[in-house]
Amino acid sequence: MRSYMNSVVRIPLNGSPEQLASLRALQQGFAQVCNALAPMVQQNRCWNRVTLHHLAYKQLRDKFPAMGSQMVCNAIYSVSRTGRLVYQHPESPFNLNRLAGKPLPLLRFADNCPVYFDRHTLSVKDGQLSMYTLDGRIRFHLALRPEDEASFHEKKLREVVLSRTLADGFELSFLFLTPTPGEEIPAAQEQDMGNIPEYVMVEEAT
Repeated sequence: MRSYMNSVVRIPLNGSPEQLASLRALQQGFAQVCNALAPMVQQNRCWNRVTLHHLAYKQLRDKFPAMGSQMVCNAIYSVSRTGRLVYQHPESPFNLNRLAGKPLPLLRFADNCPVYFDRHTLSVKDGQLSMYTLDGRIRFHLALRPEDEASFHEKKLREVVLSRTLADGFELSFLFLTPTPGEEIPAAQEQDMGNIPEYVMVEEAT
């Protein structure tokens, strides 16, 4: 079995006030989609991405037509990923075994939650970044270091995440997988998933 090692390239987005406003609006809209899906996770005790897609995709597309089909899929991925973190990781205080059959707590995503992109909603070519927003595509010039640019050609891109910075700006994180002779890291252990992210509030069921 082929093994991989994770590496991350983080790139700040230095855009105009209008561009940053578009990113904030996208982030808020993305959180709304996640929060519309979270009660379905709670009620159905399901956070499998494929099952959630079949369960909720049409409803979410009807409710959030401006979000676009692929970004709705990315929101489903985000909720599935967070559900795995909260309900499944052995270090989580809300692990299913600790709940002992009690109702699942409800996930609530803050307006500054990360936004997940994919090859349909974001592209990088010749130092130019094109990304989806609710206002249409916006473009940034990327000043990539040679080693970062090489990652786009030599490594497998797994995730692209838009996050808010402490200075109220934005950055993109590109997660690459590099073939390595080392031991393969299971998907559920890619990060310290025992820590609940700051952008998620977990409301315990009453």
